[in-house]
Amino acid sequence: MQFRLLFYFSPLRSANELINAALRPYPEDLVITTKVGPGRDPSGVWSHATPGQLRGQVEENLRQLGRDHLDVVNLRIVGTDSIAERFGALAELREAGLIRHLGISNVTPEHLAEARAIAPVVCVQNMYGIGVRPDQDDFVRACGEQGVAFVPFYSIAGTKGEGGADGTESDEVLSVALAHGVSPAQVRLAWTLRRGPHVLAIPGTGDPAHLEENVAAGALRLSEEELAVLEALHHG
Repeated sequence: MQFRLLFYFSPLRSANELINAALRPYPEDLVITTKVGPGRDPSGVWSHATPGQLRGQVEENLRQLGRDHLDVVNLRIVGTDSIAERFGALAELREAGLIRHLGISNVTPEHLAEARAIAPVVCVQNMYGIGVRPDQDDFVRACGEQGVAFVPFYSIAGTKGEGGADGTESDEVLSVALAHGVSPAQVRLAWTLRRGPHVLAIPGTGDPAHLEENVAAGALRLSEEELAVLEALHHG
């Protein structure tokens, strides 16, 4: 099963259109996941969709992808206000057959509880990684207990976010990477995946070699001693 997160675009072409051109006709085991909520105009300026505008965003995803349904749609949240009205609008589209599964992004445990009272939630997508949001540890575990996938973003870039990793790295991560003959990014991904069988990862890259490294990180096995060192760094 493959996952594609579709939310970003250049001024010339959306990620949806690129994936349509590259992968259509789609393999049966391909799961396409997208996000709705915020949107950007061609100049890159952000705005936030009302419940009534969410259907338009879903329909535009369907049009660009050339599909009659979306496998997973994440509602991207900004702030701590109630999400009931917006998530409810997506739940209606799920009932109508335009969406198969729903997720939420950039959320709190309270948001998850609110959403699950409306419709099933299959995934939570939040910022998380070594030293990034250690306050999320309990939430990560709670998602697993509730059967909800936890999908961290910026697990490599960390607080640098969209700027990406800048080449600087902690001595602890460098030491573990050297011991295994891998990159620091692979260590960070391996640590993230060890947080539980329900934890996925969505590292971004524009480099095919880095993509191969990211995939290989799933097979990297860290020792208990290494995990303890990284855990101390995470909470340091």
